[in-house]
Amino acid sequence: MPERNQDVNPSRQQFYRHISGQNLTPLWESLHHLVPPTPNANCAPAYWNYQAIRPHLLASGELIGAKEAVRRVLVLENPMLRGQSSITPTLYAGLQLIMPGEVAPSHRHNQSALRFIVEGKGAFTAVDGERTQMHEGDFILTPQWRWHDHGNPGEEPVVWLDGLDLPLVNLLGCGFAEDYPQEQQPVTRQEGDYLPRYAANMLPLRHQKGNSSPIFNYRYDRSREALHDLTRMGDADEWEGYKMRYANPVTGGYPMPSMGAFLQLLPKGFSSRKARTTDSTIYHVVEGRVRSASATKPFTFRQKISSWRRPGSTCRSRRTKTPCYSVFRTGRFRKPWDCSVKHVINLGETK
Repeated sequence: MPERNQDVNPSRQQFYRHISGQNLTPLWESLHHLVPPTPNANCAPAYWNYQAIRPHLLASGELIGAKEAVRRVLVLENPMLRGQSSITPTLYAGLQLIMPGEVAPSHRHNQSALRFIVEGKGAFTAVDGERTQMHEGDFILTPQWRWHDHGNPGEEPVVWLDGLDLPLVNLLGCGFAEDYPQEQQPVTRQEGDYLPRYAANMLPLRHQKGNSSPIFNYRYDRSREALHDLTRMGDADEWEGYKMRYANPVTGGYPMPSMGAFLQLLPKGFSSRKARTTDSTIYHVVEGRVRSASATKPFTFRQKISSWRRPGSTCRSRRTKTPCYSVFRTGRFRKPWDCSVKHVINLGETK
């Protein structure tokens, strides 16, 4: 789209001032910004080292209780979006801590939320009257407008990575929430009730489809096993290695309407081809080590490190074991020629 003439035209400027009083503005002065020829990223590649953050997270557990905080979280703010509680323009991410004996009180909101469990055991999440135990690497959903709370009857701190579409929902001006009358919702279904209903390649006869997956805990041990089985079935994808997306068993689509989530495995010695994409993508390393050389700076991700990586970067991984990554993203659009590039390389031992 051609850019407008930059010369100052006095008659036009006078016209603009005249119509401004009626809350009008000329489109032709801003069209080239509103409809750009290429994507304009307004946030920076960044990474967060979990081992550096962990002491601050534990210190927050001494400063404020889970009940008072409602959700005790250290927000991962993009360096170009400080003060906005955003890791990208459409995604929120933060590390949440729940200490032994604590309960994060029950509430609900129309933002979609997902969790990747980072550290610890003994805690649970309850969604709509059903509890599920948290294990490292598990991918847990708390869909829109569902009552949910978290508890830790165990003996050690538990940490997870929160991901929400908060910036997107707030941009649309439709965010709202409600607190449950009691600290915790009543448990009305047995733990694991969702498994025979929705995780066995069948559906209940009278199931009514919602906008999110009825599976709310995708266990890491099962997902990891599937990825490793896949490595024995054929060669890795030239761009992504072995990468599977979490799916809603009812629709075959993403688990939530506004965010996609994936688990990715890079075999030893893997080197990817370049791809073009405009996804806002957050990587959490569950196992292994990977090096990413973005358009501006290189990062080295290790186990339990969260990263926002602008598409347009190069990744290299070094480890004698095969690394796995939990990934969630939003805003996926593709063009064959003008989007930014990503490249993944694994420098570990070859099989």
